[in-house]
Amino acid sequence: MMNDIPLSQASGARALSRRRFLGGALAASAAASSFNAFPVRAEEPPPPAKPAGFTRKLKLGVVGCGGRGSWLAKLFQNHGGYDLFAVADYFQPVADACGDALGVDRARRFSGLSGYQRLMESGVEAVALETPPYFFPEHAKAAVERKLHVYMAKPIAVDATGCLGVEAAAGRATAGGRVFLVDYQLPTDPHNLDVARLIRAGALGKVMALHTHYFAGPFSDPPLTQTIESRLQRLTWCNDVAIGGGYHVNACIHAVDAGLWIAGERPVAALGLSRVGRPQPHGDSHDVFEIVFEFANGILMSHRGKHLSNLLDFDVVCHALGETGNARICYGGKTVLQGSDNHYEGEVGNLYEAGAVRNIAKFYEAVTRENFANETVRRSVDGALATILGREAALRRTRVTWDELLRENRRLEVDLRGLKA
Repeated sequence: MMNDIPLSQASGARALSRRRFLGGALAASAAASSFNAFPVRAEEPPPPAKPAGFTRKLKLGVVGCGGRGSWLAKLFQNHGGYDLFAVADYFQPVADACGDALGVDRARRFSGLSGYQRLMESGVEAVALETPPYFFPEHAKAAVERKLHVYMAKPIAVDATGCLGVEAAAGRATAGGRVFLVDYQLPTDPHNLDVARLIRAGALGKVMALHTHYFAGPFSDPPLTQTIESRLQRLTWCNDVAIGGGYHVNACIHAVDAGLWIAGERPVAALGLSRVGRPQPHGDSHDVFEIVFEFANGILMSHRGKHLSNLLDFDVVCHALGETGNARICYGGKTVLQGSDNHYEGEVGNLYEAGAVRNIAKFYEAVTRENFANETVRRSVDGALATILGREAALRRTRVTWDELLRENRRLEVDLRGLKA
């Protein structure tokens, strides 16, 4: 499986000028419920791309070996601290192709819906979950029950029930001394981190509004077949709300997550509209979105999403508007902060790969140094629930609150009949 659209941009970064108050304290967020806001630890500098040495090799299993899964598996192997021990994919030829590329013993290449179970029983210490997100809650629960460390793609689930299930599994992982990391790339970039710190330190004054957008093309959406087997590869499932969450949850989540990062808390409600714009759609996902999120701290966030082949370049941005300045963080291109007495610019390059490399290194270090803080969990749960909130508000063409979404606790079902067990 492949969750994102790769960028092809010049690497390297530059900072034109920086105010040296990056160490300012992060604003604490109050939360009365069990849903805490993004923790301070989420903005610590990322670890080096490769540790100086390896205390041991981690036996890793990769579940989901399509485009991004096989690509990510190679990055794990390149890191040097992992033994690519087992692979699983619904499609045996896909598992075999990945296994051949990684040198995995043929006896540890599994397929079918239950392939993940056999992989988890094969002797691995950790799993990388790269399937369509409908399967994540089940797979994460099984991995934690087997006391495995978990590296998971985003979004963590397609519905509120799944998000809460992943949160519960991650909580058990933390309590049991296991690492649980969700792979977001945007918040690993040094320039994005710098700008976020400057905003927290007051460089813009009070943040009043956020504008986010995610612009990209669609994925192939062929006619439906008798079973969903044909929807389980080549990102076709992005067109299907129950399997992949739909375009807003699966892709726009990068931009929405960036907005939540700057806001410092989850939204309390969303109001929106959406429509289908791609030609000859067969999946039920909308692909054009206009959504406004409300936050308890008074911030308003407007989000635009489009997933059409209209020659508009791939672009993922969060623009923060403050009382005395403005700032921009992004998935690729320039980060900028313009304040009343400071200015910052940086270049985000090749984040699709660089962010994954950083997270792979961070995962290794957390496991080997027994760091079970698992700070990406809170952010990933809030980000997934926020995009689900936005999706539902847009589909219903009304205002939906966070509390209503949780009270509904609606589970999306997928018909797995006819698939290989």
